[in-house]
Amino acid sequence: MRPQSAAKRRRRSSRKEGLVIISLEPLLHALLLNVDEGIHVVDRQGFTVWYNPQAGLNDGLEPDEVKGKHLLEVYPSLNEHTSTILKVLETGTPIVNQQQTFTNYKGLRVTTINSTWPVHDAGGQLVGAIEISKDVTRVRELSEQVVDLRAELLGRRKGQGQAAARSDARYTLDDLIGAHPLFVALKEQAQLAARGVSPVLVCGETGTGKELLVHAIHHASPRGSGPLVTQNCAALPEGLLEGILFGTVRGSFTGAEDRPGLFELADGGTLYLDEINSMDMNLQAKLLRVLQDGRIRRVGDVRERRVDVRVVASTNEDPLEAVQQRRLRQDLYYRINVVSLEIPPLRERLSDIPLLTEHFLRKHRAALGARVRAVDAALERFFLAYGWPGNVRELEHAVQASLHMAKGDKLILNDLPAHLQRAAGALRVEVPAGPEPAEVSVNPRELKASLERAERGALLSALAQCDWNLSQVSRLLGMPRQTLQYRMKRLGLSRAETGRLS
Repeated sequence: MRPQSAAKRRRRSSRKEGLVIISLEPLLHALLLNVDEGIHVVDRQGFTVWYNPQAGLNDGLEPDEVKGKHLLEVYPSLNEHTSTILKVLETGTPIVNQQQTFTNYKGLRVTTINSTWPVHDAGGQLVGAIEISKDVTRVRELSEQVVDLRAELLGRRKGQGQAAARSDARYTLDDLIGAHPLFVALKEQAQLAARGVSPVLVCGETGTGKELLVHAIHHASPRGSGPLVTQNCAALPEGLLEGILFGTVRGSFTGAEDRPGLFELADGGTLYLDEINSMDMNLQAKLLRVLQDGRIRRVGDVRERRVDVRVVASTNEDPLEAVQQRRLRQDLYYRINVVSLEIPPLRERLSDIPLLTEHFLRKHRAALGARVRAVDAALERFFLAYGWPGNVRELEHAVQASLHMAKGDKLILNDLPAHLQRAAGALRVEVPAGPEPAEVSVNPRELKASLERAERGALLSALAQCDWNLSQVSRLLGMPRQTLQYRMKRLGLSRAETGRLS
């Protein structure tokens, strides 16, 4: 091997030295100045050595008012036992996702979610602590106001006796619009599920109507006159969500008050947890214990409280995929999946689009004062050809937006929002040239029968192609095996001559 030239060695050396010369310090400095989280670094004695602008925005302070000062001088409402930073300096143990409410020396009250870690030198000696925080003051205030309002309303209803009993559900099974076999079967399953007390897991894409279905189940259940309490698990950070769900006791953390959680407010009724796959895994473990023994413990409390609550959860993704990707605990999945309801996306029940369109026309035209009574043929074709990624919600918004733009007694393609007009162009759906064709009256039963024939033919073709192997057919069609089996049963498809299906 030929020896490297001196010049080449010098170039390589200079490149290596260059990396050392620029070092990580300016990069770290730029990062700390521009991240969206507050960064607070203190030394071993609790004096601030770094405090970024975002931390100042969170706490209502300027960085220069904090740097070089002791923590308790800036935050006099804290002490050695309530400050997350001072706790870490004392114990050397990290604290993650801890809610903390404090008052700065100017009198401003602030709530943050903090994660705090000890800092050690090369010899392993504790030299300080670093805290990353998110300001949740307004979120906490609004969440607690909602909880307090729910508690007040529930207390009024209980005080008024049985005469005031009514359902909190805004929708019933009659509000579930659809005649497609998949949707009819879903309503039948929901009616049966309503009779029990077991947990229910509702699966469906965004916009399919999961909350509407949950309301209908609660309304039809023996708990229908009890409370229906809902919470989106993706709307709050873990440190807040735990207190909102289970309640808090005074002193459990700085600023905490005695307050019941949603489980207590839902006692005797139903608690709906939307997007449960967005809940932190540690909080999922605590939820699992409540489902197993029916007891909750407020944050910071030693006392357990018995609650009689039926939990209904929902997810906008395949729950098994969420389990595999560690967004949903496997043991929690099997605990809440006692009753499983899957809402089909709109693209899988196209025959319901005319019914839904008419429903949304009636729902919105009166409020808008619109004189629209029908939908143009070209627009109908587009509605049936479009994929509806936003599902029923997107269809409703499309009809509502078009009613704002309509000039005649029919909705037309040009009334649609711009992005849907572009989609119609991409699908080559255009207004036919020449005089407008006369309206054709379509018999819903004939339309249903025609769609079922087309579906039957498509399934038979796929079954033949895969030699009736249902696992292969399921993958070919991109639908769950359970859904495939249900459709085959509804359409009377079987292979009796070969015995049981594979």
